[in-house]
Amino acid sequence: MLLFAKKLGTASSGLQKAYSYATAAAATALPHPLTNVKPRYTTVFINNEWHKGCDGNTLPIINPATEEKIGDVVLGNKADVDKAVAAARAAFKMGSAWRRIDASSRGTLVNRLADLMERDKVYLTSLETLNAGKPYTQVCSFDMTLSIKILRYYAGWCDKIHGKTIPIDGDYLCVTRREPVGVCGLIIPWNFPILMLAFKLAPALAAGNTIVLKPSEKTPLTALYIAQLCAEAGFPAGVVNVVPGDGETTGAALVAHSDVNKITFTGSTEVGHLIQKSLGESNLKRLTLELGGKSPNIVLADADLEKAVDVSHQALFFNMGQCCTAGSRTFVQSKIYDEFVERSIEKANSRIIGDPFDLTTEHGPQIDDIQYKQVLRYIDIGKSEGAKMVTGGGRYGKKGFYIQPTVFKDVQDDMTIAKEEIFGPVMQILKFDTMEEVCERANKTQYGLAASIFTKDIDKALTLVKNIQSGTVWVNCYNVLDAAAPFGGYKMSGLGRELGESGLDAYTESKTVTINISENNS
Repeated sequence: MLLFAKKLGTASSGLQKAYSYATAAAATALPHPLTNVKPRYTTVFINNEWHKGCDGNTLPIINPATEEKIGDVVLGNKADVDKAVAAARAAFKMGSAWRRIDASSRGTLVNRLADLMERDKVYLTSLETLNAGKPYTQVCSFDMTLSIKILRYYAGWCDKIHGKTIPIDGDYLCVTRREPVGVCGLIIPWNFPILMLAFKLAPALAAGNTIVLKPSEKTPLTALYIAQLCAEAGFPAGVVNVVPGDGETTGAALVAHSDVNKITFTGSTEVGHLIQKSLGESNLKRLTLELGGKSPNIVLADADLEKAVDVSHQALFFNMGQCCTAGSRTFVQSKIYDEFVERSIEKANSRIIGDPFDLTTEHGPQIDDIQYKQVLRYIDIGKSEGAKMVTGGGRYGKKGFYIQPTVFKDVQDDMTIAKEEIFGPVMQILKFDTMEEVCERANKTQYGLAASIFTKDIDKALTLVKNIQSGTVWVNCYNVLDAAAPFGGYKMSGLGRELGESGLDAYTESKTVTINISENNS
């Protein structure tokens, strides 16, 4: 076992070396961004056509890196949602072009959409960088690449979604059918606009559903462009509809709509509560929720320290900390705690902050002024409650919503920054002594989205894996996502799973068909 553990540690060190240089390698290999990119679509997309919106209201879209206005996007209202749902319902009727299409042909359409996203990858990546302030290298090498892979993965599933023959007692033939749920409302967040669209759109289309998608009011531009790509790919009118708007009006109308069969939402736990309440008061729609997290990142004393520091840094600061899976409670065993802290300070101080379009930039702005002020408020709370801030803690530069990468040590479990999701570049490092202790502390949270363990001992790793209450546990790595691997949370981190074969369950209904026959033979 020790020999196996040693080999495990050596092999993963090689993987980490590749991981550490991913940004530098990507910068040399990626196509240059379109720094003067402009949005092409800013209105409501229904029945493969663009509409101005029912009341003419618009919402300004702000570049978080400069605080300048990009343009205005239609603010959809209830009437717009009603039209989009009606279009989706008509497209889902028996005998429609979409319902009559062969399953393999559905796969061809989904693959064609992936082809078009591949073709327009530089434009989409540049538009996402402009709208969300995410580093271009990250969007191109991670967000876009995985999104296209997800589409292709589910394109392959289209003609493999099937039921079973069940040998029940008596003279009966019993079979099951897996059928599409119907009209699905997809509500996507601002932190990964393209990627979360792919998480939801790909399995929904693969299963044969029709869609009304509401992007975040902060980052609607890429979703609107992809809507046009759906029409270009050949999806029949009404299959994919996009209504930009806010949560209070547009999102609420979609959630409450009695002709919508399913809602899938990625966002805050607070809004997840509101959605569940609304569904209980309407038509009990099928529901998938991917909500908040406060993920434990556990570093044991026998871990490869260089690798643990590097990956723990990325686990927290990736996407400027605006990540539901962020390793935001870094538990470090006491024997290596001080050295881990010092190395983490060095990593934070060396992180390259700057223009998201610069290929060397690792760290961009927070999404907007609201999030910027919220993160700074949590930093002040951390200091006031006795945690020791050892680097960062303030604004970076004179324009844009930039916050310095911040590290706290001597953090205790009962401190606010150790309990609440900050959603920003604030690393909290906690000390522990024993595995039993850290396991109990790691589970002492309302969340259960993700966790990680760093150790060279496979016995210790598996012991913690079996005891940590999280939907995903990474060992000697972090944020390894794949189209084939299910993703979702325990406890208040959500309901259901996305990605993988499990991701199709949320978009299908199982129908049992029992037929009386003259004689049932085995």
